[in-house]
Amino acid sequence: MPTSSNRVVIIGGGPGGYEAAHVAAQLGADVTVVDSDGVGGSAVLTDCVPSKTLIATAELMAEVTNSAELGIDFTDHEGDTAATIRVDLAKVNTRVKQLASDQSADIAARLERDGVRVVKGRGRLGPDLTVTVGDETLQADSILVSTGAAPRTLPSAQPDGERILTWEQVYDLTEVPERLIVVGSGVTGLEFASAYLALGIPVTLVSSRDRVLPGEDADASAVLEEVSIRRGMEVLGRSRMESVTREGDVVTVRLTDGREVTGSHCILALGSVPNTADLGLEEAGVATDEGGFIKVDRVSRTSARGVYAAGDCTGVLMLASVAAMQGRIAMWHFLGDAVAPLDLKKVSSNVFTAPEIATVGWSQQAVDAGEIKADVVMLPLAGNARAKMQGVRDGFVKLFIRPGTGIIVGGVVVGPRASELIHVVSLAVAESLTADKLAQAFTVYPSLSGSIAEAARRLHKV
Repeated sequence: MPTSSNRVVIIGGGPGGYEAAHVAAQLGADVTVVDSDGVGGSAVLTDCVPSKTLIATAELMAEVTNSAELGIDFTDHEGDTAATIRVDLAKVNTRVKQLASDQSADIAARLERDGVRVVKGRGRLGPDLTVTVGDETLQADSILVSTGAAPRTLPSAQPDGERILTWEQVYDLTEVPERLIVVGSGVTGLEFASAYLALGIPVTLVSSRDRVLPGEDADASAVLEEVSIRRGMEVLGRSRMESVTREGDVVTVRLTDGREVTGSHCILALGSVPNTADLGLEEAGVATDEGGFIKVDRVSRTSARGVYAAGDCTGVLMLASVAAMQGRIAMWHFLGDAVAPLDLKKVSSNVFTAPEIATVGWSQQAVDAGEIKADVVMLPLAGNARAKMQGVRDGFVKLFIRPGTGIIVGGVVVGPRASELIHVVSLAVAESLTADKLAQAFTVYPSLSGSIAEAARRLHKV
């Protein structure tokens, strides 16, 4: 039963917050979640759940579009071969928002079942481990700040919610863009560019870098860029945006070299800023970096006694899974349960493009920079029997092992459903399995996962 020494107040109802609440409630704490935007946070309401729902629709449309190669033809009502398929973006976005709302309701119901109190409002840190919400002051023995982040904008590129959009605003679109410009070639920009391209919308990607996805495996980003261009995307590399303006139905993106790109709509994917302003952090002794992100250690502690932080507001690694783990770790640590510090070298992540890019552990960049010694093998999916059956030609499996021991320390999967395929590599990294052990485990034939085992076999040392 809760006691006076384990009162937990969580500011923010996203993955870091609600997962921490479940853990704290399970361990007998008296838990209150203060939430202003809706339980589930941006991950559920405006980011992960909506974007991946949109992407799932895009994937289905792409499969239908390319099905003729597999012997499937579509005909119109007169029996003639159908020439085009179209997306009803209004219906798609209605479904997207409904699924997000339903998921938020499911999370709220589970919190209620766990006995967690949810207070609607904006929380602010007060003196002596208190949180103020409107006129109410909540006493705490521990506070978790999990307020997330918001899309970054620039004075020269201000969204209007109609034709110049952040990634949180795209779900209000009811008309199909005639031409979409995406500014930013990081994960968010590429996911939306890839999805809308698959929905049959002409897309121009403005990238300031030498290659798309500069933070990902170079071989993987090369495959994605080649596939995207082949499918009709216009990629403007080394092209820095200067401004985005709108005149009527035309959006103009002006580049620093004087060129102009026009379209009907523009998505700004310029990164994120933490939601840490006016939270009382400085007064509470919570240190932040120059970008406003809260500084935390590997068990989610801030510089203030009893105050923890989790999720995008920490800037550690902006993934819902990392936010959730940071929140759990904070509660395990505070409430005295067994806890292991966050290990970013065991975090698996995925870019939901077409094809998907999944990674875990040490990277090719780290190997090339001499940060770790590793043997590497890269196996194209084109030779996989299941891939041939599905018409898959692009993608690969890459594994990294330590010389001598053969222990798997990282991997990359590029291909359809890479987000599912990476799990076996993630397990191998987490449990320090050798390539031989991974190779000797049975895989189904035919399957894409067979390429992971084959890559491991190629790393066998005699």
